[in-house]
Amino acid sequence: MTYQKASQDHVVYCFDVLVHSYSRSGTAPAVLFAQAHCPLFVTWSKVSRFGDYRLRGCIGTLQPRHLHTALREYALTSALRDKRFPPIAENELSQLSCTVSFLHTFEKAAGWQDWEIGTHGLIVEFSDPHTREQRSATYLPEIAAAEGWTKQGTIDSLVRKAGYNGHVSHRLREGNNVSKHSIHDDTHRISCSQNCAS
Repeated sequence: MTYQKASQDHVVYCFDVLVHSYSRSGTAPAVLFAQAHCPLFVTWSKVSRFGDYRLRGCIGTLQPRHLHTALREYALTSALRDKRFPPIAENELSQLSCTVSFLHTFEKAAGWQDWEIGTHGLIVEFSDPHTREQRSATYLPEIAAAEGWTKQGTIDSLVRKAGYNGHVSHRLREGNNVSKHSIHDDTHRISCSQNCAS
């Protein structure tokens, strides 16, 4: 099976779309990549005073979408409407990097530990034991490794991300419906300085 691969063109387009959103004038950025139909995430990070990149926004879709419209939509949504962060301001552009991830191979895990750190992204779905509300959350494959989490720590963090504030018990972990997915090894990331130089 052939999977969609991220390229520099995809990431440059995200930068161009964000820059255009501030000016709101001139011609919309040109689409220089082929149409496709796939799940995707756009991640913005900002360089810290220590020289490492910190998350600034990350939003995408687990459902396949037409790439030409979805990449534009999620480039802006992740930059300007991720509720965990204030909207990215125009004066932050020079400090940003962008990553485009295309997801594939979704499968149900045999249990909450049936996945590999650094290889699989995760989706957890569960019923809140207090409110009976259905909750869900997802992480991309690189998150657990970047944070130095164990499998249990990752699952517990996902449960919190889903909005559950109670005690994360072994019973709750066992009751999670866990799905795993992968992304291509060539998920593409460039910084604003690289984009400007390209």
